[in-house]
Amino acid sequence: MSGPLQEKVALVAGATRGAGRGIAVELGAAGATVYVTGRSTRGHRSEYDRPETVEDTADLVTAAGGRGIAVPVDHLDRTAVRALVERVDGEQGRLDVLVNDIWGGEKLFQWDTPVWEHDLAAGLRLLRLAVETHAITSHFALPLLLRRPGGLVVEMTDGTTEYNRDTYRVNLFYDLAKASVLRMAFALGHELGPRGATAVALTPGRLRSELMLDAYGVREDNWRDALVREPHCAISETPRFAGRAVAALAADPDVARFNAQSLSSGRLAREYGFTDLDGSRPDAWRYLVEVQDAGKPADVTGYR
Repeated sequence: MSGPLQEKVALVAGATRGAGRGIAVELGAAGATVYVTGRSTRGHRSEYDRPETVEDTADLVTAAGGRGIAVPVDHLDRTAVRALVERVDGEQGRLDVLVNDIWGGEKLFQWDTPVWEHDLAAGLRLLRLAVETHAITSHFALPLLLRRPGGLVVEMTDGTTEYNRDTYRVNLFYDLAKASVLRMAFALGHELGPRGATAVALTPGRLRSELMLDAYGVREDNWRDALVREPHCAISETPRFAGRAVAALAADPDVARFNAQSLSSGRLAREYGFTDLDGSRPDAWRYLVEVQDAGKPADVTGYR
């Protein structure tokens, strides 16, 4: 292995697909040893009932130049999370990067549905998967991360603090989940900063995840066909774009300047100079405010 993170150990919690997979692969491309967790394995699917697995993600990490280690974990299971961290400690003796990307809520929320009409069990399950899992994982993993100075925690969410403050996000349960993770990063920054570590919240833009591609009936190699149905998808980005943002943060010796902040893949691309796989640099959150939410026709000129 080689690269700026070749001596680093990362844990990407929730790396089966989407942004978590993209982050794990880019950390691997920078040379890191990456533990990837999730509930979908080659022998068992989660309720998502999709083909992506943690073993596949680990293989992609290794193929990218790092060392991928798959560990099936349900992050609501405290015993399993404790065992995961004990395994990382026993095998590596350190943890440099923790990415809390656990979500699992895609099938649990209803768009624009008020709380009194929304399925209550589904909404509460979403909050457990999206918020409680992050707290459990941090509780067990942070003592190991704090063993050495310079550790980084990345809380993955949807939306920046500024955007979510002024924008109603889908419904009460979804809105609360994403706002909670943003606040989690803020609180962790105050707890970790004086102890020599950094915590940030990070949001991708409009993500071309496996689920999104399937929803539009396209693949990554022909994703622009989806623009006929949804022109604003032109601002979308691959999961690897957020991955490059995390890798850049992890390699930055001055990353503490971002402590407790809410960041986006687009902002960090400008900060660090990286691009998406196609060489573009989409600035999705500025586009959402200035074009999509303003009711203007799709036009990404100046935004990617």
